[in-house]
Amino acid sequence: MTSFDSFVIFAEMRTGSNFLEANLNAIPGIQCHGEAFNPHFIGYPKRDTLLDMTLEEREADPAALLTRIKDQSEGLGGFRFFNDHDPRALDLVLPDPRCAKIILTRNPVESYVSWKIAQETGQWKLTNVKHVKSGQVAFDAAEFEAHLAALQAFQIRLLNALQRSGQTAFYVAYEDLQDLDVMNGLARWLGASGRLEGLDTKLKKQNPEPMSSKVTNFDQMEQALVHLDRFNLTRTPNFEPRRGAVVPTYVAAPASPILFMPVLGGPTDAVRGWMAELDGVGEGKLIDGFNQKSLRQWKRKNNGHRSFAVIRHPVARAHATFCEKILFTGPTAYMDIRKTLRQVFKLQVPGQNPGPEYDATAHRAAFTTYLAFVKANLGGQTSVRVDAWWSSQTEVLRGMANFALPDMVLREDQLAEGLSQLAAQIGRSDAPVPGETDPNRARLEQIYDGEIESLVRDIYQRDYMGFGFGTWA
Repeated sequence: MTSFDSFVIFAEMRTGSNFLEANLNAIPGIQCHGEAFNPHFIGYPKRDTLLDMTLEEREADPAALLTRIKDQSEGLGGFRFFNDHDPRALDLVLPDPRCAKIILTRNPVESYVSWKIAQETGQWKLTNVKHVKSGQVAFDAAEFEAHLAALQAFQIRLLNALQRSGQTAFYVAYEDLQDLDVMNGLARWLGASGRLEGLDTKLKKQNPEPMSSKVTNFDQMEQALVHLDRFNLTRTPNFEPRRGAVVPTYVAAPASPILFMPVLGGPTDAVRGWMAELDGVGEGKLIDGFNQKSLRQWKRKNNGHRSFAVIRHPVARAHATFCEKILFTGPTAYMDIRKTLRQVFKLQVPGQNPGPEYDATAHRAAFTTYLAFVKANLGGQTSVRVDAWWSSQTEVLRGMANFALPDMVLREDQLAEGLSQLAAQIGRSDAPVPGETDPNRARLEQIYDGEIESLVRDIYQRDYMGFGFGTWA
């Protein structure tokens, strides 16, 4: 008994997948069914059915076609799958350890140019060199970068899914396709008893010329490729854990169809006050404590609803978090973390709330110590949890997207204008002006300088870059 009852070839256009399929189909006990889940045809172009299933039937039930590939193939059945094929089929086969994964790769520049030539000439397969159609194409740097990004994203998804499910794949490079021993090794891995005596000779290699003769702007292509950051050297390292959508923190107005999705460390109190004033009620009447089910129910009942989040300059947010969660003691303070910071990071703050002796000099020293902790914490270098109060705003918004994106992302320094625009979208022209958004601002103004700006920028590079923050003022 073999380890597999089906297989899938993960490949892309112009990677040699037709040639690989032809060789696999020449091995007794293996049958590959083409692009079984191509959105535009079933198996092969100009065919109406695959294993007696029509395209319409496959669209209605992709799992049924997978079952037929397993049960009705002559031997071990499989198919080819590209990154733009039916994602429902991908969701079914990726976690299945009984479905063997073959991953075929090719130099992305070569596959891109080959694809462009095939588009230009209309020749996607070649079985007789007398009918070869040669062509030259122009290299489009932007198009190639998009092509490369799609390939890389798909490969990363495959890799992560296999890692998480404890599976492994058989990797085949384009150049391996001409190696008989590799093809027979693949047959052995699949559990087939048959072997190839020789490679398929029907399909011929297209465009064997050097790249310089296939691309009209070869010099420009070389320059464009030089500027591609192949090793992602300009990436801002990110060791933050992925965050979920913290739905219980969301707040809805009691009458107006408005939902606030707070970014902790931001001007939450000011926004809650504004929402209450908008509906002429006390803050105790605001709706909160949602779970995903109750929030969906609220959205269904409030047609035309608008949701929003508010981001704050990283310097002001870091300082507000320090004051509200670490510096001052109280029921909402992080007392255990405060104790750890005093013991391990030598944070110089009083045991209880600071008194008159805690001046601006002491506050600046304590805040910079806290920033050193946050940098180490976000870098995965401490035993303390990465808390949503000091995680990057980029990661918080990414977590929101796991459930639903906000309609608007407002900025604290333009909050009045942003809330007015939000109210106008639900037909309210009488929106109040929000109150004080940062009660800790005066304390920050006493200690802020270029060094603090630099420390915060170093910690929250992604927020500065992603949201275009300048220096705090």
